Amino acid sequence: MHPHFDADVQQFQLELADFLRGVLAEDWQGAGRLDPEAYEAFAEDLRSHLVGAGYIGLSWPTEYGGGGRSPEYQVAVAEQLTRMKLPPAVPNDVFGLQMFGSTLLAFGTEEQKKRFLPRIISGEDRWCQGYSEPQSGSDLASAATNAVLEDGQWRINGQKIWTSVAHKADWIFVLVRTDSSAAKHKGLTLLACPMAQPGIEVRPIRQISGEADFNEVFFTDALTPQENTIGEVNSGWTVATALLEFERGGAAATLAARFDEELDRLVELAQQRGKTHSDSIRQRLAWCRARVLAMRLMGYKSLTQLLDGRPIGPEAAMNKLYWSEYHRVATELAMEILGEEALVPQGRRPAIPDGPDAPGAPQDSAGWVTTFLNARSSTIFAGTSEVQRNLLAERILGMPREPKVAPPRPR
Repeated sequence: MHPHFDADVQQFQLELADFLRGVLAEDWQGAGRLDPEAYEAFAEDLRSHLVGAGYIGLSWPTEYGGGGRSPEYQVAVAEQLTRMKLPPAVPNDVFGLQMFGSTLLAFGTEEQKKRFLPRIISGEDRWCQGYSEPQSGSDLASAATNAVLEDGQWRINGQKIWTSVAHKADWIFVLVRTDSSAAKHKGLTLLACPMAQPGIEVRPIRQISGEADFNEVFFTDALTPQENTIGEVNSGWTVATALLEFERGGAAATLAARFDEELDRLVELAQQRGKTHSDSIRQRLAWCRARVLAMRLMGYKSLTQLLDGRPIGPEAAMNKLYWSEYHRVATELAMEILGEEALVPQGRRPAIPDGPDAPGAPQDSAGWVTTFLNARSSTIFAGTSEVQRNLLAERILGMPREPKVAPPRPR
């Protein structure tokens, strides 16, 4: 059990471990041994067991179907799942549980909480995130997808891009422009919108890794009722940025366990390939170990802030920057250890498209190569590394904003 948890949480983890052993096969070797299709089916089955036993939504209030416990219990679940080489979640849970659900608790009406939260916990409703747009990049405030209120319904037109698992979602929380005359940060609103309607089209985006978990989402007179407005109209910037803090900060408290497990596999890979005699390889593995330890401590700092009732704030940008830049370097090391094997990948692809592969994954070159390719995107999604550095410079260090320089005029 983890020494940072008190006795009650450690006892809770022991009980969870007993429960999980009761639903696993005796010869269980880890979710990473499953191919992607089998992994997805297994993750869904495991989720149903966890829901039935009350292990999903542990930190949410009981009146909305949650467990009414403190956030450290949810972190304890994530750590125990990784320790037993189990899936951390199904893909849409990142958006439903971690992001939208947390945002609803902070900004939603009582009716919205009672309507949406229990169905997020049960898995009846799966969510995706509609933020990025083709011409906006990480400039979230320049979103141009617009919504007009007509007879109690929002009519939405525009396009979102890089929408993860939109093809599996029932709902999308979408940032739209509701006042084109206001300053770009002032005229935005966050809406909850059902996906199953003629006005929404989802198109997959094929990635360099061969997968297609990202999508384009097109809105053509798509409709959602006025009561699906999250927060105040034209105050979407405040809601949307708070949601990003839940995304980046919440991951900090749980993601370190997955990186720790992956690093153990990376050390094993170096041993199997006879590379541990190299001083350079050993030093870089030690560098990785120190960074993962720092990542874990940063996560516990974020957890402490949550337990104290304090928002994570701009430190969430630091957490996201830290783990994404670390993972890029760690997977580059994996490519060096594999050497020529990385040129002709063999074996199983990762079951998880972002971050470390599923716990217990085999040492297949295809798994490491695809994780390496996906790690490049980690420095772009959820806010690029450049955007995170700007946030840290301005909001933590108090540095002035970089002046906008007009492009040179043609001669």
